[in-house]
Amino acid sequence: MRHKLLDLAEQTSLRENKLNFAIGDTVDVHTRILEGNKERIQIFSGVVISMRGAGMNEMFTVRRIVAGEGVERSFPVNSPKVAEVVVKRHARVRRAKLFYLRDRVGKATRLRERRAKPWESETNA
Repeated sequence: MRHKLLDLAEQTSLRENKLNFAIGDTVDVHTRILEGNKERIQIFSGVVISMRGAGMNEMFTVRRIVAGEGVERSFPVNSPKVAEVVVKRHARVRRAKLFYLRDRVGKATRLRERRAKPWESETNA
């Protein structure tokens, strides 16, 4: 159980608009990058393989394949560096962590697509 005073202190730093994605979704994570005095947006796209933590410690890990090599990157959910997360594809998975994808290559890494229910598409639009 978390301490109530810690929760109160963290409330000011939490993200107002919750990110709406789940494990197995293929996402584009838009991150703010500072180069000198200029700021730009960099996109990291891949499959969400894990989510962990709660409150300010909440993180999610995205995995993608670059030049035949697997690359994973963890992002804090409440970080101001994460501009937005765009869901490109929903997947139907039965596990909370998809670490088994690390051992798979090629077409074996595909996940079954989850079709959106009619009432879900209305709320997300």
